[in-house]
Amino acid sequence: MGLAARFLEEKGFSTIVLTPMPEFHRAVGIPRSAAIGYPFGRLLGQVGDAHGQAQVLLSTLRVLEEAQEPGEIWHLPFTWPEEPKKTAWQPSEMSPVVKRFLGEIKEARKREEEKGSSR
Repeated sequence: MGLAARFLEEKGFSTIVLTPMPEFHRAVGIPRSAAIGYPFGRLLGQVGDAHGQAQVLLSTLRVLEEAQEPGEIWHLPFTWPEEPKKTAWQPSEMSPVVKRFLGEIKEARKREEEKGSSR
């Protein structure tokens, strides 16, 4: 995201990054960031919450419009409605990429577990 934003800025396009990690994006030189305390993969909001997602998007665009200084970070006024650890963010159907490599993923996890138990 950061490289794309910097590339577009160099070409004269204004950019905004919606992020749960604003300090990281400041460190890599993102011109404008909208910080939000939402879990990864759910930065716009909960699945099926069109109104809440629209509010996050409109607030993010407002930051793009109103930010004045390079490196500005605006903290959006939204709070995730449940404990992030309890968020059921997995889709009901496995993605094609995960499905394709599931066997390899399981083998890699098994090797890691074996490494950990032998230490």
